[in-house]
Amino acid sequence: MSSPVLEISRGAFRRNIAAVRERIAPGQLMLVMKDDAYGYGLGWSVAEAASAGVTWFGGYDIATALRIREALGIREALGIRELTDRRVYAWATSARGEVSTAIAAGIDLGVGSMEYLREVISAAESAGVRADVHLKIDTGLHRNGFRPEAWADAVALARAAERRGAVRVIGVWSHLAEASDAEDDAAQAVFHDAVRQLTDAGGEPEVLHLTASAASWWRPELRGSLSRIGAFCYGIRSADGPQPEGVTLISRLIATVDAVDRDRVSIGIGSFHGLPSTLRGASVGTPGGPRRIVEIGGGATTVESWTGARIGDAVAVFGPGGQGESDATALAERIDTVGEEIMTRLTPAVRRAVVD
Repeated sequence: MSSPVLEISRGAFRRNIAAVRERIAPGQLMLVMKDDAYGYGLGWSVAEAASAGVTWFGGYDIATALRIREALGIREALGIRELTDRRVYAWATSARGEVSTAIAAGIDLGVGSMEYLREVISAAESAGVRADVHLKIDTGLHRNGFRPEAWADAVALARAAERRGAVRVIGVWSHLAEASDAEDDAAQAVFHDAVRQLTDAGGEPEVLHLTASAASWWRPELRGSLSRIGAFCYGIRSADGPQPEGVTLISRLIATVDAVDRDRVSIGIGSFHGLPSTLRGASVGTPGGPRRIVEIGGGATTVESWTGARIGDAVAVFGPGGQGESDATALAERIDTVGEEIMTRLTPAVRRAVVD
């Protein structure tokens, strides 16, 4: 049996980054790289993004942030952090050991609870170094973050630690629910009030970040000075949303024909490769045009045949177009999920091939 290949375009990635940066200017882009850069592979994409001018990288957890830092080539010199204009951010609450490692490595930390704030302060003071933190206000999504009624106490604790040199409050941030414009407007009001309370207490945050891909693109009035964007940089549009102008999917998932019957062909990809078995009925791109998926097995998928089908023919399961294939989000919409899941489900059995 043949092995499926995810063909990844460096050029498309760079063009997407350029389109996103132009869209959100004068704000800055934080390129989100969770889940191994959305399944594309972190090493090459960090280097490519850095060469395209990206200076903020979001890793979600500390382990990913450290991998990003290593890929950027940032090193310690005689125990002193090397000066760099690139910042790496991890916002998942982490264990004490990881926190100490992150602080020593110069990773910015997102902090959304009193317990975690105390942990970060303690780790910084124990190591005798300063931790750079972004305080998270819960604006209504309830995905971590200080509740508004606890914000004043969080600010007081952070400012006291800042005066001692244990932390520096680099930013204020939050997540939007993106359930409705009205809810997001209300969230922005909570966010602005939190920023005001911090500055009234003497804080001087360098960056404010409230929006991710969709809101950063479609609701410019909600943006702060920094936008956390992952999906759009990889060309993955929002579910039930239009394709952002100038943004294209950077990859094409190709499987080859392994067997030909009279009215069906078998291609070398299946659920063991991460293709959801519930995608039965979706269209794929073939040399004969779009054809429906008949059945998805463990190691192979059965597809409607076409005139002249032969072993070795390439079938595009998804991609940016060419043979009538869908994009990753169109497949996701069939099974009530998001395009990111289609990408990140792909296992290491799918070979990644980075092309120009």
